[in-house]
Amino acid sequence: MPPTKKKRTRRRTFRQILGGVRRRVRRAAGRTRSVWRRSLQLQVVTSTLVISVIVVVVLGTFLFGQINKSVVDSSQRSAASEAFADRLQIADALTPETDDPAKQAAGGEPLSGNLLDEVMDTITGSGENGSEKRYEVLILNETTPGQSRASGSVLPANVPLTLRMTLQRNIREYKWEKVTGFTQVIKFHDQSQPRLTYVVGGIVHLTTNGRTYEVYHFFPFDEEEALLSNVRLAIVVVGLGLVLLLAAIAYLVARQVVTPVRLARQAAERLASGRLDERLKVRGEDDLARLANSFNEMAANLALKIHQLEELSQVQRQFVSDVSHELRTPLTTVRMAADLLYDAREDFEPMAARSAELMQAQLERFESMLADLLEISRYDAGAATLDLEPVDIRDVVLRAIGDSEALAERHGTRFELRLPNEPCVAEIDNRRVERILRNLLFNAIEHGEGRDIVVTVGADRDAVAIAVRDHGIGLKAGEDTMVFDRFWRADPSRARTIGGTGLGLAISREDATLHGGWLQAWGQPGEGSQFRLTLPRNAGVDLKGSPLSLVPPEIEMRRTWRTAMTPVLLPASGDGAEHDEE
Repeated sequence: MPPTKKKRTRRRTFRQILGGVRRRVRRAAGRTRSVWRRSLQLQVVTSTLVISVIVVVVLGTFLFGQINKSVVDSSQRSAASEAFADRLQIADALTPETDDPAKQAAGGEPLSGNLLDEVMDTITGSGENGSEKRYEVLILNETTPGQSRASGSVLPANVPLTLRMTLQRNIREYKWEKVTGFTQVIKFHDQSQPRLTYVVGGIVHLTTNGRTYEVYHFFPFDEEEALLSNVRLAIVVVGLGLVLLLAAIAYLVARQVVTPVRLARQAAERLASGRLDERLKVRGEDDLARLANSFNEMAANLALKIHQLEELSQVQRQFVSDVSHELRTPLTTVRMAADLLYDAREDFEPMAARSAELMQAQLERFESMLADLLEISRYDAGAATLDLEPVDIRDVVLRAIGDSEALAERHGTRFELRLPNEPCVAEIDNRRVERILRNLLFNAIEHGEGRDIVVTVGADRDAVAIAVRDHGIGLKAGEDTMVFDRFWRADPSRARTIGGTGLGLAISREDATLHGGWLQAWGQPGEGSQFRLTLPRNAGVDLKGSPLSLVPPEIEMRRTWRTAMTPVLLPASGDGAEHDEE
């Protein structure tokens, strides 16, 4: 029968409660682990506490065991001695003297009850002149009626069966000297709670009349048990106090060591944030003081080196600015002259006309390289800034493709656009992002070997992405990161077909990083390559992912298909046949 709706609701509620408890437990465990990993002082104190507990438990157990054994052995020896003395007294009291006619007549008759009572009173100290003993006595002689006596509330049933059987066997074997004892928890008939009692059994054999008596002494171990309980409590209290004391000592020692280390960490963080005048106070001449001295020396040397590098950077920036200024003036003059020669090249001889064309092309490349070098120098100097504005990424892509169409036509390449229908607005520097796309498109045209180039735009709530896919020679393993290095070329023997400077992708990566975005590359030999630019929609927001995959979809589908079609050997069946999982 299927569960009712009410039962399903209860189960769902129970699962929700259980899930909430698990989440809280996991969060608490995570916070505990975080505190444990980040606190050296807590680790030292906890380790000391655990080791102290183990040592105290081991020593306390050993010490209590030794005290327990000593107390019990001493009490048992004392009980055995008292029992032996009482048996001697019983034997002397029950043996008739030869010169007494009344006692001689008792040799063949049972002893009178008064005599047994007197003996019992003498042993237990319950007589007029005796001191009462703390133990009870039982005298048994089952062969003769009326010859058994017991003190207090002792009964024959209180005698341990093993002890009684041992004594009776000794009587049969005439081993009168055998004495045994057992420790047992016994409850007498007039007691509400059982008590720990040590029972000592012995034999009294009268040679005059041949009678044999079983004598049992019941020694209560209440005092010993109370003593051991007090000792146990004392060991626990002292052990707990010792553990807390060791933990306090470990805390103080760790604090003395951790506090200077913590101050050094805080000083290092402030130093890393740019406060180069941060120093540690030096107290004493110990290892921590030497650490503080070393830190201060390191900070001073670091500040000096940074100051020198800043001066060098300033000199370098000034040098680049001066060189660029000095280069632009003669370059402008040369450019004007080259333009005149280039415009009049049809009137020149073929060799002079070709020279004018080469000079014009190299001047354009020189201007482009000079502009790229100036841009790289701005990034190195940290002087690059963004001019942010909300822009639809689709418009930027269309403008970059428009600037690249003429070059694509010369190489026989076509663009395939995959744009979303909805606007993809993001806060970007329009000029820099358009330069990134032009560099990616020029790179794809140069290495695409005349095949189609796919440009894809994607967007989600947090980011926008543009992927440029070519089907050219591709990238080898490890070249997906080297391709962004300055002046790097996959094949040094391959000439640049579009006159690039070798700095385009390096500048593009710097532009993407300046936006807080990613510029990544993927490639395989013979499969082409794909470059993906990911930018946050809002400036200053950290990226968590990209709307587009770095690996092209067709490559990913091919990998998935190959994985699904890979045969998997199953365990052999009974006839030894093997099957492939399709």
